[in-house]
This record gives sequence, structure tokens and C-alpha cells, in this order.
Amino acid sequence: MTQISNYPASNRGSNITAWILQILLALAFFAAAGAKLASVPMMVDDFQQIGLGQTFRYVTAIVEIIGAVALLAPRMSAFGALWLAATMFGATMAHLFRLHTSPAPALVLFALCLVVAWVRREQVAQMLGHLRGSGK
Repeated sequence: MTQISNYPASNRGSNITAWILQILLALAFFAAAGAKLASVPMMVDDFQQIGLGQTFRYVTAIVEIIGAVALLAPRMSAFGALWLAATMFGATMAHLFRLHTSPAPALVLFALCLVVAWVRREQVAQMLGHLRGSGK
């Protein structure tokens, strides 16, 4: 686990803030996935309106669980945030074009995921650097 003492004083605050945000996002996505897996009537209705079948509801729940777990993994949090941001982009499109309901909750989650990805951007840079180095 990443220790706070490894960060300069200027980065400690953003690290703590990012962890709090990551935990809150993970809880939100675990709750959303749980509602989908429990076949909460609103979720069943929403996915029926989307028109991709109820299997898509289960796939979406699994995607959310994977992203939430990644948010809590110190070296994977940026990737979890990007994964979930992409998911929330899709949810926003579904709200706008299929459900005709407010996309506000999906947009808020999308924005918060992007904040985490930005704060943890060094993880992406390190992974890309590693991939480039192993290709030689």
C-alpha cells in the first residue's frame, strides 16, 4: 500500500483526498452493481428500455465491480477510474438517448472518476513507460 510519508507535504493532501474520493466512488459503484445484481425493479426497467437485454445489466454490474475493486488497489486506481469513467460515459449516453432521464448522476460520477484518474496519472505514465520499454 502507498504510504503517506512517501509523498512530499504538498502531495499528501491530494493523496488523502484522492483516497477518500476513491473509497466513496468504490462504495457507490458497489451499491449500483448490487442493485443490478439484485434485480431492483428500477434497474430491470431501465435496462429493458435500453434495449440490450437483461444480460447487459449483469455485464454492467460486473464491469462496475471490477472498476470499484481497481479503485481500491493502490497501483490500479487510475485504471479503475478510467474504466469507470468510460462506463459512466456510456451511462450518460443511455440516459440522454434511450431512457430520456436526467444524466446528472452519471455525469457527476464521470467527472469524479476523471478527477481520480488525473490525480493518479503517474500510474498511467509508469505503465505506458513500462510497456514501451518491454517492446524493445
